[in-house]
This record gives sequence, C-alpha cells and structure tokens, in this order.
Amino acid sequence: MKQVEERYISLLTDFGFKRIFGTAMNKELLICFLNSLFNGRQVVKDVSYLNPEHVGDVYTDRKAIFDVYCEGENGEKFIVEMQNAYLAYFKDRSLFYSTFPIREQAPKGNDWDFKLNHIYTVALLNFNMKEEAFDKEEIRHHVQLCDTATHKIFYDKLEFIYVEIAKFNKTLEELETLYDKWLYALRNLYKLTQRPKELCDKVFDRLFEEAEIAKFTPQEIREYEASKMAYRDIKNSIDTAKREGKEEANKETALRLLAMGLPAEQVAEATQLPLEIIENLKNS
Repeated sequence: MKQVEERYISLLTDFGFKRIFGTAMNKELLICFLNSLFNGRQVVKDVSYLNPEHVGDVYTDRKAIFDVYCEGENGEKFIVEMQNAYLAYFKDRSLFYSTFPIREQAPKGNDWDFKLNHIYTVALLNFNMKEEAFDKEEIRHHVQLCDTATHKIFYDKLEFIYVEIAKFNKTLEELETLYDKWLYALRNLYKLTQRPKELCDKVFDRLFEEAEIAKFTPQEIREYEASKMAYRDIKNSIDTAKREGKEEANKETALRLLAMGLPAEQVAEATQLPLEIIENLKNS
C-alpha cells in the first residue's frame, strides 16, 4: 500500500476523527471542542469514554455504533458523529441513536422515577443538509423539543446540534474564536504542511502532535490509508451522482430547447453537453 504524502491526517476520515476525539489519551481535545461548540451554555470539565457499540434489548434489535460516545462528570451523555454523506433518513437516525443513552439509564429490576440525565447528539456534517427548518445562512443548528405555539423549550435534556462544516469557508486570517479554529482544523488539517500561527493555542499542541503521520507505526499508517480510501470512495460516489444528476437535468433542458426549434449547436453551447449527445436527443 502506498504511503500517505500529507504531513497531518484528515479529521474527515473515520480513523482521523476517532484518533483525535475518540481516545482517552486525547480527551482534552474532545473537551475543548465541545466547550467551543457550547460557547458557555454548557461547560464540560471531564469525560469518560463509553462503549460506542450498542444493541437493543433482544438480539434481533437493530444495533447502533457511534463514532464517539462519552459521559460527563454529572452523568450527561455525549454522542459525537462525523457524517460525510447525506442519508435519506438522517434525522430519523439521529433520533434513533439518542434512544440508546435514554434506555440505558433505566435500572433493571428496580424502582425508578424516570429521571434522565442530559443527552447531547452532536453531528458534524461534511455536506449541506438542506433542511427547511434551518437558517440557510447558519452553520450551527441547535434543536430541542419545544411548544410550537410559544416556541418555549418543553424538554431541555435532549439536544441535537448539527454543524454543517462543509459550509465553513473562513481563511486562517479570518479565524476569530476557538470554535472557528476547530472547524478550520476539521476541514483543512490534512492540507497543512506546517502549523500556522493562527492555531497556536496550547490545546492544539496535542492536536498537531497526534495528527503527525511521521510518528505513526506501520500498522497505524495502514489503518489510516484504508480509512482514507473509504472516505475518497464516499466522496467520489457523491461527486459522480451530482455530475449524473446535472447531466440528466441538462438533457431535459436540451429537449425543451430542441422542441423550441433551436439549432443543435446552440443547444450544445447552452447546456454544455457534447454535440453528439444533442444530435442523439434530436433524433430520438
């Protein structure tokens, strides 16, 4: 397997994301990121990592495997996910995942007053979610149960935070907050050849140390290469679907223009389709 050429790993890959945010030795990085995301509304002082693989109450139940699953010092649960491709029922999946930390809080065989600890689902999205309920100008979206008439929070211990990192396009010079810097690192770490002065915060000492590929063992390099290939396969599939979708839309436009009597050459120019395809459409 060909060795990687970048200096630092990509946090968009499964290997990179879990290495930086999903290991106990790097929990200070996860804590720092979560606090930058919450921006004072919730303060995370410490976390304990939990088993990310969950099954239902019976063996036939569907299981869930989280990227990162941990517990805060007050019993609050954090599910943190990196999602590189849109899923048809992504919102349903988020809700389904949140049921596992809810159910595991119920003691078996004992009396229980149904008191639950706080549950946070944090989804980092490397795509545009195109959700009608969201402000399209915003990157971070905070979802809770609320009364639709008063818009007041009905239940404050179940929260979903969606971050459309694909929309983040600030340059190094434009970074203002620690949150900005984390989003920049998530998107661009693998592109860097050296540590920029804008990421000089002490917490990033650990990030750059852990992300430097030259320090990896041969096994770690193989695992990263496999993870990077999987990531590229996902992105290539998405890009191909977009191209095919655009071509089909252009063909429909071409048919309408041909029906209006426009010459094939003008239709080809207008739709950016090869003249051969236009001629075939004309004769079909």
